[in-house]
Amino acid sequence: MGSFQPNKFGLYDTAGNVWEWVEDCWHGNYEGAPGDGSAWLEAKRGDCGERVIRGGSWFNGPGDLRASPRNRLNADSRNFGIGFRLAQDLEP
Repeated sequence: MGSFQPNKFGLYDTAGNVWEWVEDCWHGNYEGAPGDGSAWLEAKRGDCGERVIRGGSWFNGPGDLRASPRNRLNADSRNFGIGFRLAQDLEP
C-alpha cells in the first residue's frame, strides 16, 4: 500500500519522485496543441532541442508535485531530479 489513496487507475504515490521527461518538444504556449493526447513534436513548430518535463521532483515544493507543472530542458540534460515513467497498456 502507498502513502496516499490510489489514483483512478489503482496506482499509489505517482507524483513527486522526479520530473518526468515526456515526448513533447518545447512550445512556449498551448496554441495549436493537439487535442487528442498525441505528442507535440517539431513538425508542429516546436523546438525538439528542448524537451518538456512534467510533475516536479522530491526536492520541489508541493505546488509542483502534480502532473500539470511543466518546464523545459535541453534534450541531452541529465541530473538526479529528472527521469521517466514506464507505462504499459493492460488488456481489459
